[in-house]
Amino acid sequence: MINGKIRRISGPIIRASGLGKAGLFDLVEIGDKHIIGEIVRLEGDEAIIQVYEDNTGLKTGSNVYCSNRPLSALLGPGLIGTIYDGIQRPLALLYEQDGAFMKAGGSAKPLDTEKKWRFIPDPALAEILQKGKEIEAIPGMILGIVKETESITCKIMVPPNIKKSNLIYLTKEGDYSIFETAAKTDLNEEIKFAQWWPVRKSRPVSQRLQPTEPLITGERVIDIFFPLSKGGTAAIPGGFGTGKTMTQHAVAKWCDADVIIYIGCGERGNEMTDVLTEFPQLIDPRTGRTLMERTLLIANTSNMPVAAREVSIYTGVTLAEFYRDMGYHVAIMADSTSRWAEALRELSGRMEEMPAEEGFPAYLPTRLAEFYERAGRVRALCGSEGSISIIGAVSPPGGDFSEPVTQHTKRFIRCFWALDKDLANARHYPAISWIESYSEYADEIKNWWQQINPHWSSVRKSCFDLLKQEQRLAEIVRLIGPDALPDEQKLILLTAQIIKDGFLQQNSFDEIDMYCVPEKQVRLLQLIMEFHERSLLCIELGAPMKKISETNLKEEISRLKSSVKNDEIYRLIEFEGKMRLMLEVLEKIYNGRRSIIN
Repeated sequence: MINGKIRRISGPIIRASGLGKAGLFDLVEIGDKHIIGEIVRLEGDEAIIQVYEDNTGLKTGSNVYCSNRPLSALLGPGLIGTIYDGIQRPLALLYEQDGAFMKAGGSAKPLDTEKKWRFIPDPALAEILQKGKEIEAIPGMILGIVKETESITCKIMVPPNIKKSNLIYLTKEGDYSIFETAAKTDLNEEIKFAQWWPVRKSRPVSQRLQPTEPLITGERVIDIFFPLSKGGTAAIPGGFGTGKTMTQHAVAKWCDADVIIYIGCGERGNEMTDVLTEFPQLIDPRTGRTLMERTLLIANTSNMPVAAREVSIYTGVTLAEFYRDMGYHVAIMADSTSRWAEALRELSGRMEEMPAEEGFPAYLPTRLAEFYERAGRVRALCGSEGSISIIGAVSPPGGDFSEPVTQHTKRFIRCFWALDKDLANARHYPAISWIESYSEYADEIKNWWQQINPHWSSVRKSCFDLLKQEQRLAEIVRLIGPDALPDEQKLILLTAQIIKDGFLQQNSFDEIDMYCVPEKQVRLLQLIMEFHERSLLCIELGAPMKKISETNLKEEISRLKSSVKNDEIYRLIEFEGKMRLMLEVLEKIYNGRRSIIN
């Protein structure tokens, strides 16, 4: 163990001498309390260290102990359902040890080392080894399984960094702790049930695949208008109070990912408290059991050390890669990357680096790219297909989307869910702007949606066109009022209002409307656009807009989202037939009048 001495202290940044032989990003322990830190720069015999804990009372001349290994996460059975801080310390255990206020140097094992897990070895491997034969130890090879929760099965695999060797031993079925031996190689290497992995290093994959399947969230404005694929990247920018956290909560609860990882990065303590208290009470709609059986939380609030905030997103994405490598689809909610960028800015200032735009370090775009590029749909080393979808919240000061974090984030993501303050103030949830938002995944997942409903692409395009027309008309309406418009344009305003009230707006407290299946989503939008087309035909035949309004179809269509259950698509078809009859009556009346006049 390499030892050094503290030479200078500047907030969470410490300069220590005698560490010239240490490695970059090596983990260190500082002072008598063994405060955890990480080497971020080496200059000759000196090392610059960022500290992940409160270092109040630390003195120059105190000892620094280098562990000779990078900051790593412990990956194995028992991760799911745990609440960690930014450097993977279990907060529940720290609370038991230190109470409500964590002491400096407080530590606890990331996983329970005493708990026994039931291991079931792979039958084919076990049979070959019983015959005295050897098997090549291929990275990612599945040795057996451990049932981690009722929802998630943890696969025990050969680590990606294993040397080329052969398996000579596989443990039998039984109960084992995480540091017991699962298998051995002919190079005398022991494969444990849990392994360490550096958080700043991405785990290798066999092949990267194109995103062809959407991440279904049950939010209509997302799934239909601005879809995110499995393995995709999205950003939710918005000012204070626009609903970033609530939107992420809804996506976490309802999306069809197998594992959810929520990273509270620099958020306010009360918001994080809501997450920690609400998530264990949420019921998984797929299994009927608690959502925590497939959820992992990382809590790093704004009053916790700023350096730990910087590393928390790397810890989260490393845990996500572990489950992706088993063939699971993982969704990461990072709330928020702006607070993470602010941590980078503070640490950069402490290290006296040259600032770039608005004081952020010049390497901010590089760090953002490194994070978002760890998303993707892949063929894992074990042969299974898995994915990581990253949804990062951005908190631009004053809702200004031109600030550096939002602008650089847009370079590396392909789905942009811009939150509108006016919509939020009008209690329109989710407050995702259909004008500023966009998604580049629509063409890639088009085939999947066409199987659900072949009209998905055409009805989506028609709806976008109509909303753009409504936006242009809104400027005219402000000047001359709606009554001066011709009936065709009044119909555009009416249909756009139906789309906003009956489709885009969603009530998260309504048992029916809180989640909408893909079939219902397309059917609703299809029905609204058919109403527009048939009403337009009536107007062209001479029917006044007043007659269409008197049918009360606007109110009835707007109520369908909360009156028709997800398994009652037939009721939408029945309503469609009723609507056609009502509008066909108008068509016949005014078509007949036109014939008489002619």
